[in-house]
Amino acid sequence: MRRVILLTLVLGPLLAACALGPKVVKPDLRLPAAYDAPAGAAASDAALDRWWSLYGDPQLESLVDQALAHAPDARSALARLHEAKAIRTEATDAFNPQGAVQANATRTDTTALAGGSFQLTPSSPPISLVNAGFANAYSANFNVSWELDLFGRRFVTAHKANADLAAARFDFEATRTSLAANVADSLFQARGLAIQLQDAKESARLQRDLAHVADVKADHGIGARSDADQADSLAAQSDAEAVDLEGQLHAARRTLLILVGRGVDPLDTLPTDAMAATPPAVPAAVPPSLLARRPDVREAAQKLISATGQLHLNELALLPKFTLLPGAGYSSSETFGAPTATDFWSIGLGVAQPILDMPRLKSEIRAQGARVDQAAIAYEKAVQTAYGESENALVQLAADENRIRILGAGEAQARAAYDAARKRYALGIDDLTSAISAERTWRTARTALTGAQVQALRRSVQAFKALGGGWTPPSMQRGSSR
Repeated sequence: MRRVILLTLVLGPLLAACALGPKVVKPDLRLPAAYDAPAGAAASDAALDRWWSLYGDPQLESLVDQALAHAPDARSALARLHEAKAIRTEATDAFNPQGAVQANATRTDTTALAGGSFQLTPSSPPISLVNAGFANAYSANFNVSWELDLFGRRFVTAHKANADLAAARFDFEATRTSLAANVADSLFQARGLAIQLQDAKESARLQRDLAHVADVKADHGIGARSDADQADSLAAQSDAEAVDLEGQLHAARRTLLILVGRGVDPLDTLPTDAMAATPPAVPAAVPPSLLARRPDVREAAQKLISATGQLHLNELALLPKFTLLPGAGYSSSETFGAPTATDFWSIGLGVAQPILDMPRLKSEIRAQGARVDQAAIAYEKAVQTAYGESENALVQLAADENRIRILGAGEAQARAAYDAARKRYALGIDDLTSAISAERTWRTARTALTGAQVQALRRSVQAFKALGGGWTPPSMQRGSSR
């Protein structure tokens, strides 16, 4: 036995050395020194943590808080986090002593059919019948197995389990940040549809007025009937557009209710005013801060640590396992009133060294090495994606602000022209058609402006999300055990 153990101890490390895992690829985490985007205010952790409060919109704040507390996505993410905590505890507990208490109790009653003895045949020996009586037997055993961690398996397992738990925590935070952004985006989208519906109804009214004027002119012979028919067709198209927007707004409001966990509530509980406020200033962050602020980037980093830990565990599987096997037991019996009892204890050492399954273990190491490479590449992609999304969001938001200024000037000019046309019509200088056309031009410019304002609001939401807003990274917390 000693020779077997010695041979195992010698051959185990040698065989393991012949099956070292592949070289792990390190992720390329290089980032540009600064964004290729307009300069902005310095990043504020407090502003980014609850960025939706910067809009000064009580309805938005209420909906986000409801979603974070009751939305199905938030509750599912919390359940996944609880699962990860239980799995982490299970993984580390596997290296604690394992064992179970086994107990048995048996009672045997014997009843004699008849006393004395008898013979089957005249030449056979006599057979005696067993006397009546009872026998009780009791036993209890407690066998334990405890793996001796000589090569650091417990440490590597705990390190991997902690990385898995951290990845689940960052997934939880990423889900919540995405949920807050989706709620804000859906609310602004619904309000934008309400604005479009309002404008569509006004456009339909103008088209009907123009159609009426064209019909009157055609009836009096001062206009072509074809012009009246064309005006009627445009009015019908405007009415149809308004009906379509009503359906879109209904669907958007229902989607928002489902998103915040109130899918069964009536639509009347979710008012959507036709308004587009000015988005707040989005703080600009330097690229390295994304590594701390973006939960999806930190999740990718933890997944890489977990994959590397699993690779180390697969390599350690080539080494022998030593198991301490203590045990204790007790048994007693009583036959026909004569009791007997015994107890015992034992101590043993088990050793297991993989030999014939070495090729399979080597294949698992190579496969896990490829998974580590994939995790490293995924981490690299997450970092680059975070930088690209942030830069694009800031650049597009700046473009939206410029677009709003240009459209605002155009809308003001169209409004001035409409006011002048209305005064001329009141004085009898212009006809109704000119006044209605001027109003239609103004409302078209107004629709373009409000559309740009809604787009800027939605783009600002994406900018806050791209910068990692919506949660407090542990490194930035103050006196919090979150």
